[in-house]
Amino acid sequence: MPRIAMLFTPTATSSEPSVVPALELTPSYSWWQHVNDSPPWQDRIFYSLAVLYGVVATVALVQLVRIQWRVPEYGWTTQKVFHLLNFLVNGVRCLVFIFYRNVESLQPEIARHILLDLPSLAFFTTYALLVLFWAEIYYQARAVSTDELKPSFYTINAVVYAIQIILWLILWWKPVSVMVILSKIFFAGVSLFAALGFLLFGGRLFLMLQRFPVESKGRRKKLQEVGYVTTICFLCFLVRCIMMCFDAFDKNADLDVLEHPILNFIYYLLVEILPSALVLFILRKLPPKRGITQYHPIR
Repeated sequence: MPRIAMLFTPTATSSEPSVVPALELTPSYSWWQHVNDSPPWQDRIFYSLAVLYGVVATVALVQLVRIQWRVPEYGWTTQKVFHLLNFLVNGVRCLVFIFYRNVESLQPEIARHILLDLPSLAFFTTYALLVLFWAEIYYQARAVSTDELKPSFYTINAVVYAIQIILWLILWWKPVSVMVILSKIFFAGVSLFAALGFLLFGGRLFLMLQRFPVESKGRRKKLQEVGYVTTICFLCFLVRCIMMCFDAFDKNADLDVLEHPILNFIYYLLVEILPSALVLFILRKLPPKRGITQYHPIR
């Protein structure tokens, strides 16, 4: 709160100093703290996040419907699953931020952790699909067998989910701060692993496409697509890793409380909303219409 300091200034009618109150703002009182401590501002920021997530979820759903309408004869290809998971992740985030005050008061506490952490795991799976797809293209182009890629993808995801479920169970059985820190460090590690995956396979595919003739319009577009998506997703997961490390050890960077709405807005905008929106825009191209050319689905 503002601290009142008493300043003594001489007046024209008296030699005695007069007391004039002046306001001196303490460092702890700032616009950042004011917004964080204001329930109306908390609601505005969390509802803004809900709207942004809702828009991204709607775009993903519309794109999924358009792809299904264009090529209904194919099953759940990687492209369709990617858009479905995007819709689910962003849709759940939208609902969580709409009812954030109810989520904050959920009992037992483990229910709140699951609602906040599960979309992050699904986000990892969603974008790991892109890494899998790029790895398949890269190995096929080099005439290397891809039989082990999908089993490896499923195994990695199964291990990640299993470890997180174990951490949830331990946290439910004994809710101590050490387990919360371990859970956040685990998320940081998963994010770093995803960032390295994009750097490794996205970078390899980018370098491979560079060797094709630049006169090819299709190759040039694919080169730009891979380059943009690799850069966006690498930075997204790297920022998530760094932020989760701060979140684990610094109470002022805690993302799971109502009192840090500005930090939440910056974090989720940078690591989920903006990357998802950009990737959906870059990958907006639909499969060709039937009867014009043969469609090779992303499986």
